[in-house]
Amino acid sequence: MKIYRFRYRKKILQGILKEEYLFPIVGSIFGDFRIGTSPVPIGDVRILPPVLPSKIIGIGRNYRDHAKELGNPLPQEPLVFLKPSTAVIGHLEPVVQPPSAGRVDYEGEVAVVIRKKTRKLGDDDPVADCILGYTCFNDVTARDLQTKDVQFTRAKGFDTFAAVGPCVATGLDPAGIRLKTFLNGKLVQSGTTANLIFSIPYLVRFLSRIMTLNPGDIIATGTPAGVGPTSPGDRVDVQIEGIGVLSNTFTRPSGKEDT
Repeated sequence: MKIYRFRYRKKILQGILKEEYLFPIVGSIFGDFRIGTSPVPIGDVRILPPVLPSKIIGIGRNYRDHAKELGNPLPQEPLVFLKPSTAVIGHLEPVVQPPSAGRVDYEGEVAVVIRKKTRKLGDDDPVADCILGYTCFNDVTARDLQTKDVQFTRAKGFDTFAAVGPCVATGLDPAGIRLKTFLNGKLVQSGTTANLIFSIPYLVRFLSRIMTLNPGDIIATGTPAGVGPTSPGDRVDVQIEGIGVLSNTFTRPSGKEDT
């Protein structure tokens, strides 16, 4: 099942995609809902970020090949950082490269969307009921600022630096999700969650013992090798089997935004 959030005729709705039509949801995607009977052609809507998270939890160096390309040792525990909810944008929205950043990188990732309030899970507690589904994520990063600051907050926290979408897909096997990232149509990243250092169930349990996970929160599970810089006008597509394609174009701010 693919769950979309979208704007149609000045209303913000959520719906299930069936062929080329979105069937609006009645109720909450995080609880009980039913599927309506008045479908909307997907071509007639504006796709929005599929959820509005209270927080985005990022995991650094969770693929061995990515840690190697950065010249970093493998982490002994998940390397956790946060991105603000104000960084969220959706499918086809522009990523704005700030004037203070010299190099802005793409990072295609598989993201987990939390279904219910989750805290203090044990090592053997099941996690499937805590997960609504999965989505595409671009953990945009000002690489020069990350190197300069050591801390990740500024480098990963700019407005528009958390592209997510186009939908949340349910029923996927968290151990076998395949990811590809394209820069202007050229394949630059390819990976699978089978190669994660810390698996998705492990991450959910681990994080739940640090902070409460709320419905709609996003866990960005890490990026495979192949990260690289972008230039204004570049398009980055994050493609995940069973979900779809998240596409965003990179731009510089307008004169008004610079001030």
